[in-house]
Amino acid sequence: MAFGWIDEQAELRRRAGLVRTLRPRSADTPLLDLASNDYLGLARHPEVTEGAARAARTWGGGATGSRLVTGTTELHGELERELADFCGFEAALVFSSGYAANLAAVTALAPHGSLIVSDAGNHASLIDGCRLARGTTQVVAHADPDAVRKALQTHEGPAVAVSDTVFSVDGDAAPLAALAEACRTHGAGLVVDDAHGLGVLGDGGRGAPYAAGLAGADDVVVTVTLSKSLGSQGGAVLGPARVIDHLVNAARTFIFDTGLAPAATGAALAALRLLRREPERAARARAVAGELHARLTGMGLEAVRPDAAVVSVRAPSPEGAVRWAADCRAAGLAVGCFRPPSVPDGISRLRLTARADLSGDQIERAVRVIGETRP
Repeated sequence: MAFGWIDEQAELRRRAGLVRTLRPRSADTPLLDLASNDYLGLARHPEVTEGAARAARTWGGGATGSRLVTGTTELHGELERELADFCGFEAALVFSSGYAANLAAVTALAPHGSLIVSDAGNHASLIDGCRLARGTTQVVAHADPDAVRKALQTHEGPAVAVSDTVFSVDGDAAPLAALAEACRTHGAGLVVDDAHGLGVLGDGGRGAPYAAGLAGADDVVVTVTLSKSLGSQGGAVLGPARVIDHLVNAARTFIFDTGLAPAATGAALAALRLLRREPERAARARAVAGELHARLTGMGLEAVRPDAAVVSVRAPSPEGAVRWAADCRAAGLAVGCFRPPSVPDGISRLRLTARADLSGDQIERAVRVIGETRP
């Protein structure tokens, strides 16, 4: 029978307690949200939603084609210029998603004969970029510049190191300055995904590479998403103009994909301008994360100290994590639940996302619910 193996896979997932299900949310959900990546609380901000609506009224519901045909509007150009300027890079290129941006950056910058050195904790989109690239990939220990250096020593020819700046599971930051130094010793490039750093780290939320002094470097390429701190959808690659020009001509997820919808482009641009005007939002997100960590560890829970806005709380088992998250939800609190195989270290955890717009009362409520429902 066609696709008969799917039933076997479904049964294996059921037995392991790893079945994933969609849970549509209503527009007026009463849940306190510590599960989304809306770090700055901008997804529903009036200026952001108006930016989306205005763009849709002006340019239509869709981009109508690939970026190289009809899918590039004047609005896309505005967003690219302002995003590059804000983050301190020469140029930017906007994609339909952060996933597509990562695939583009890795595949286009790792040709046949090159070496890709990939952190063991990288996001799935970077991993898939490595799999699709024509270069050879070597996975190295998590957040270990010496391991990167040793891997580069084994290769002669083009090379690139690939890493998240802030890892999405535990919220720990990569040692970017040390990674850049290791790459420069061997003439390798550095590609980093700042999905969880933009809007949270760096001066006024300019990102982890900016904070590490790497903004504008000619050997550093940064990918970002527009769907987290900027409350919209889409992604972008930032870097030297010659790298961006190369992506326009060589990146398949740019050339053959429909451009980012005008509404998402307008929303991201409005959010970026708002962040410029209210840079304190970045510091507030970090402060909320720090308070959540302090309060949770103070009650005896094991949590990773956050480097950005993600707070990871260890659970006793995959089943315990699922039950914990469900009990939180029943008590009015939405939290993330990470478990194998989504986490490479095999440790199940609740994943909490700090938001700049959380009040003191909401933080108190979140901590109380998590403590009362702990397995």
